[in-house]
Amino acid sequence: MSDIETELQTEQEAALEALEAVQGVEALDAWKKTYLGKSSLVMTTFGKMGSFSKEERPFLGKAVNAVKVALESALATKEESVKSDSLISAMASEKLDVTLPGQPIRRGRLHPINLSMREIYRIFGDMGFQVYSSPEVETDDMNFTYLNIPPYHPARDMWDTFYTEDENVVLRTHTSPGQIRAMHEYYPNPVRVILPGACMRYEQQDQSHEIEFMQFELLVVDKGITFADLKGTMEDFTRRMFSEDAIIRFRPSHFPFTEPSAELDMSCIFCGGQGCGVCHGTGWIELGGCGMVHPRVLENGGYDPEVYSGFAAGVGVDRTTLLRYRINDIRYLRNNDVRFLEQF
Repeated sequence: MSDIETELQTEQEAALEALEAVQGVEALDAWKKTYLGKSSLVMTTFGKMGSFSKEERPFLGKAVNAVKVALESALATKEESVKSDSLISAMASEKLDVTLPGQPIRRGRLHPINLSMREIYRIFGDMGFQVYSSPEVETDDMNFTYLNIPPYHPARDMWDTFYTEDENVVLRTHTSPGQIRAMHEYYPNPVRVILPGACMRYEQQDQSHEIEFMQFELLVVDKGITFADLKGTMEDFTRRMFSEDAIIRFRPSHFPFTEPSAELDMSCIFCGGQGCGVCHGTGWIELGGCGMVHPRVLENGGYDPEVYSGFAAGVGVDRTTLLRYRINDIRYLRNNDVRFLEQF
């Protein structure tokens, strides 16, 4: 055994003996500085390894590393013991006043989209609608074909669809596929559901468009349902969601899955219908599309269009949120800026 190895062995024995007598955190820190600090024998020996011969280095390296591991292991055990003794001592000498108030817990906030969804659920819940969940990943047939949009139909160009590696599986572009699922589940009973959820379209992201957005769909199927039922439902929703003074109009449009079809517009809540930058000077803001369920869609859902009729409507929750809280950029809703979210 070389002189250095003997010196290291002696250092280890002295360190372990000194560690046994250590009491308290301060004494433990002093021990650690003495025997494992930068100027300790162990660490200085590591620093001098380059000055030893190639034959000596493996043996000396092994020896000094063994001493270091032994001291660190003993230190870890002692630290647990010192912490335990310190806690017991503190509990015996200190008194805890349980009458003092605890640390306040910071309350979180609901996201503005969730606030809008809760209000939408409440409004339609009062009308007797049930919430029906449907998948965000759909088959091509559910997303298009069963909604009267076959593969050759030009209306498919209206949606910038995300396709998966399976050609028949897509990220749903609207919540309308839930209509077919709801009808299959409720048949032959009447249907009165709201279908909320996320939709995905490969669109240019700007002040008014996002790749992902929230939407809710209404579906009512029963005997004797008319366009008047649709009009009354959407008028009531608009006034309860935005303002009692809100005025709505139905503008003729076309959707493959409804006939007749309409766009639902609301008088601009920013200018009172006088015309402004938000409504592009028209005095109206588009809320979504709606119409009477197409007979072919009713058939695909299992209902006889000669006996049953129904209406459907699709409204963007993001756009509803922007209007409700006077937000001028849709990107604020998903960039997770706490300064923005704390306002709600």
